[in-house]
Amino acid sequence: MSHRKLEYLHRNKIIYRRHPILDKPNQVFDWGEFYQDGTYECYTLFRSKAKITTYKSLKWHLLVLWYLNDLSDEEFSNLTLFICDKDNGFITFNIPPYLLDRVITEVIQYDKKYPPKNRIRKVIFKDGCGLEIPDKLQIVGSLIGRTRKVSKDDIYNTMLELNHNNVLITISGLANTLKCSTRTIHRNMCNQLKQVKQQLNTELHEKI
Repeated sequence: MSHRKLEYLHRNKIIYRRHPILDKPNQVFDWGEFYQDGTYECYTLFRSKAKITTYKSLKWHLLVLWYLNDLSDEEFSNLTLFICDKDNGFITFNIPPYLLDRVITEVIQYDKKYPPKNRIRKVIFKDGCGLEIPDKLQIVGSLIGRTRKVSKDDIYNTMLELNHNNVLITISGLANTLKCSTRTIHRNMCNQLKQVKQQLNTELHEKI
């Protein structure tokens, strides 16, 4: 499996992660922040080992990169070409030239006044916070457990956290972390979440 070549992004000073700007956390800790009602302003591309597997996902990633960075059309085109080269480890499929041209054009025309759609986040850990996996999972469970009910977004965020820490995602593991029943997890596991769970676990197996 090709490893993602993030050094290209670093070398060209491409921003691909950003913490909330306008939304204010309810609590701030040494390890990160907690947003009681969640925030849509946290962008963390390429956080897990999962690759881009669909055209829709690719376009969203490119929209975020366009939104977060001050790039010329040529600079963005070069960045897109690099992302879309399978050998660079970002995507799993080949893109026909006409689709590649179309997505570049569509993204460049996007109005940066409007943030790309994003999933809600409640618990945000700082990079290099120093916490071990059990500590992170305990924090996620205890903070999200204060909310009225477990939502699909809570499950999604927990799956990302488990995968980021190289932990296989299971229904019982999600329930233990979120301090709820397995029935609650099953009830909220839509087809999209099931696909994400399978994809993240597959990537983890390949990594190991």
